Amino acid sequence: MAPSSSRRSGFSRKQQYSVFTGYLLATLGAVVGLGLLTISLWQPSVFQPLRGAASDAASPAGEATATVRAGGNNTWDSIAGYWNAGSQNAALRREIEVARIRLAEAEAVETENRRLKALLGLADDEVQPIAATRLVGSSSASARRFAYIGVGKSDGIAIGMPVHSERGVIGRVLETARGSSRVLLLTDSESVLPVRRASDQTVAFAEGRGDGFLRIRLINLGLNPLEIGDVFVTSGAGGYYRPGVAVAVLSEKTSDGGIARLIAEPSATNYVVVEPIYEPLAVEASGVSVRDELTEQELND
Repeated sequence: MAPSSSRRSGFSRKQQYSVFTGYLLATLGAVVGLGLLTISLWQPSVFQPLRGAASDAASPAGEATATVRAGGNNTWDSIAGYWNAGSQNAALRREIEVARIRLAEAEAVETENRRLKALLGLADDEVQPIAATRLVGSSSASARRFAYIGVGKSDGIAIGMPVHSERGVIGRVLETARGSSRVLLLTDSESVLPVRRASDQTVAFAEGRGDGFLRIRLINLGLNPLEIGDVFVTSGAGGYYRPGVAVAVLSEKTSDGGIARLIAEPSATNYVVVEPIYEPLAVEASGVSVRDELTEQELND
């Protein structure tokens, strides 16, 4: 009789031992696991040395992984920083330019504030100014030197009134309109101003040359006592200007006086004050009215 093609496992003793051993090991593992679970719940500290040993064993691998991860992040940050460096530099340059502009504006405001404070100090003097205004403009293309201010007849301005900045004398009013006036600058070729040296009573005339400088002509000719750097102020003679106001500084010495530069440079002046004529009676006593004198100057122009 031919053997059957399918044999049951029970007919193989070896296979029966293997199945029995598997069941036995599974039961033993379950019992051991249950015991370990019971011990961990009842006494958790029993397994602390084992957990510590496992942590110590896994720590080198964790440190290596963290080092690799940090290195990768640093490399990526370096690449990103290099990639964004151009745009960041451009943004920083724009911020620097804006900061420079703001700094220049702040310096301009500070300078203007100093000038306005100086004008306020000038207004607190014994001589009360007629008006304070902005110097609108000045001529520079001809031998004649004029300036324009933003006040006129409606503000009480009259011909002959002296015009001052916070630094010194600018000139005097030549013509007036309703809301503006024309000023004859000290550097005009028709301008003559009595002055004296600030350190003593050496008197002279400051004559305009039409080129931005003044010619200082001594009244008493002889040995020239002037020195480069001498400061000249108004003497008060003639009645137009009050005495003691700064005019010019000597920059070159000549046989009869010298060449001086203005202290109150019109091109660097923003605000001015117009004062009344210092001694109107002295001007009238000179025999020539202010208007007649200025009209004659205009005819000579």
